[in-house]
Amino acid sequence: QICNQHNAEAPNLEQAFHRMAQTEPNLDHDVSWFLLPSYWSKMIVALISFLCFANSYDGDFVFDDSEAIINNKDLRAETPLGDLWHHDFWGSKLSSNTSHKSYRPLTVLTFRINYLFAGGFYPIGFHVINIILHCTISVLMVDVFSILLGGLQFNNKGRRLNLAPKTSLLAALLFAVHPVHTECVAGIVGRADLLCALFFLLSFLGYCKAFRENKEGHNFSVFWVLVSVILGAVAMLCKEQGITILGLNAVFDALVINKLNVLELVQKLLHKDKSLENSGLLRKGLLFRITLLMSGGATILYIRWRIMGTGPPAFTEVDNPASFADSLFVRAINYNYYYSLNAWLLLCPWWLCFDWSMGCIPLIKSVSDWRIITLAALWFCLIGLICQALCSEDSHKRRILTLGLGFLIIPFLPASNLFFRVGFVIAERVIYLPSIGYCILFTYGFSLLSKQAKKKKILAVAVLGILLINVMRCALRSSQWRSEEQLFRSALSVCPLNAKVHYNVGKNLADKGNQSAAIKYYREAVRLNPKYVHAMNNLGNILKERNELQEAEELLSLAVQIQPDFAAAWMNLGIVQNSLRRFEEAEQSYWTAIKHRKKYPDCYYNLGRLYADLNRHIDALNAWRNATVLKPEHSLAWNNMIILLDNTGNLAQAEAVGREALELIPNDHSLMFSLANVLGKSQKYKESEALFLKAIKANPNAASYHGNLAVLYHRWGNLDLAKKHYEVSLKLDPMAPGTKENYNLLRRKLEQLQKKGG
Repeated sequence: QICNQHNAEAPNLEQAFHRMAQTEPNLDHDVSWFLLPSYWSKMIVALISFLCFANSYDGDFVFDDSEAIINNKDLRAETPLGDLWHHDFWGSKLSSNTSHKSYRPLTVLTFRINYLFAGGFYPIGFHVINIILHCTISVLMVDVFSILLGGLQFNNKGRRLNLAPKTSLLAALLFAVHPVHTECVAGIVGRADLLCALFFLLSFLGYCKAFRENKEGHNFSVFWVLVSVILGAVAMLCKEQGITILGLNAVFDALVINKLNVLELVQKLLHKDKSLENSGLLRKGLLFRITLLMSGGATILYIRWRIMGTGPPAFTEVDNPASFADSLFVRAINYNYYYSLNAWLLLCPWWLCFDWSMGCIPLIKSVSDWRIITLAALWFCLIGLICQALCSEDSHKRRILTLGLGFLIIPFLPASNLFFRVGFVIAERVIYLPSIGYCILFTYGFSLLSKQAKKKKILAVAVLGILLINVMRCALRSSQWRSEEQLFRSALSVCPLNAKVHYNVGKNLADKGNQSAAIKYYREAVRLNPKYVHAMNNLGNILKERNELQEAEELLSLAVQIQPDFAAAWMNLGIVQNSLRRFEEAEQSYWTAIKHRKKYPDCYYNLGRLYADLNRHIDALNAWRNATVLKPEHSLAWNNMIILLDNTGNLAQAEAVGREALELIPNDHSLMFSLANVLGKSQKYKESEALFLKAIKANPNAASYHGNLAVLYHRWGNLDLAKKHYEVSLKLDPMAPGTKENYNLLRRKLEQLQKKGG
């Protein structure tokens, strides 16, 4: 029903569901907008939502995609499927102290299916699914908005009536083209929000089906209420926000199905009015349905809590600085400031950023900070809307405003810091569901303006302009999400004080080999956040490679001083100390790294190199063996073992290690080369030749491969082939050590043979 009748004798539910209330106001009446059949509306919404984000289909894996997808072992076929139910979103055990406790097994399952069907990490399939999901959700929004804006009514055949076809289309279009959704659609990790939204909406629509009269003539169907609870649980298994749909279903039931007047009910409770039993709260079925919803929600939350463990997720101050403030006043002020920024992103989604942490939004520490004005503006608007939602004599207005505020606020509560600390300042992805409430309020405001406006077409053109601008903004933002370079650089103008933005730009440049430019951004990241240990570690690494060892050591020493359990920084500090020939300190740093990260194959590898430099051969071999046990595909560790055993005359052992390595990594040409050298020295010329040729086929431009094969032929007496490969080697690397001397020796020998033959 659209209208809330204010009389003691409310109409029977069955009658209400099958009768159109002629006295109720209709949002569409004064709106100058397109009136289309439902299927046309849905096709248009699907097409436009597709156009907004279509250019992201062939984007790369960016930002968090690396951790959630590429480095997530739960996606691989060798990982048991059951592990998904014991791991967090990033593939870590939920029992781990470092786990973020983000339990989204169904989302990870869809990633795994994507990976298996694609036969590897090919991002196009992941992106296409995200686009399809957003289009599907946008189409469902046509039905959802028709209920929220027009009310829930059925005809005599049990078919739901769309009482607001114009405004539901407008609201669905606003949702479909909102630029703040780009992170969810163009960023593959946003799959969690999309799946959550899909089942969130299906739960709502399922709950609405409970009020379609069945053959027995009951007021509602318990089956569909239970289906709604199950779909809410599925939504939560995609992302935590999904559980909030159960609360929204209860609000919808009270306001729309039972036409409850909240203010009137509160007044009756305060005055202990005897007519309370006739109010909507005690009307047949409402308390039972709300009990089903709440008990279902409590059960789901309890199971979720048991799986997650009793400990909350661990976040750092840089993730959410306001939550670490000592003063309750500072925390409250900044939380409210964050809410106002989220509201602004819904109203004006122009300044978008992939990450809003690390100084992007400085804390408000004093009431003299001008940003306090935004808090006042937010609460002025909210209080005004709440007063209208509670106190307006127009029941139609009360219902729409309350539903709009409910869908705006309730799905946002898990990200509000009110119940637990979250690991971000602002995250555009968490506004995906609350934007439903924004679209309701915007559309209702548009209908009110249309009612007052004399030139309705001008107003409609203005709204079309907003939609068009949003479509273009979505397309632009989607293109920025196609690659990390574009994404990170786009954030520099939005959040120039964000150390993580500069860090990510620097890391992207370093990965591309542009170390000089990377150093500049890493230094700026450290300047903005003097405790940014990851930036110090990466900067120290680059300086180490450029042989600027003193500054590298200073940075890495500071990093481990700030974060004593930072294993990677300890290992890199050990590498620098080894280069400075401070071997005892280097060894200590390596062991400290291993102490903080037990399974650290790269550290064992570097420890082995240290022992080899000190001629502690047995210790070196043990360290490299540990590296290969922890990481069987660690090619460098295998190679070093083979080379050390070869150099110390242990040819049989070197051969055994080489064969073991090639069984594990059969296509590694460097291992083929090392084993071929050993076999050549053992006079197993035929097998050695085969491995050399295989290695050359895999890497034909390696001068050393041709040079050593030439040496093999030289020893073997196959002088013509030896001459050929010496010449190839010298062509590839004229300065190759020893090759020129061996070639000259061969030429003299060939000349002597020619003279003897002559």
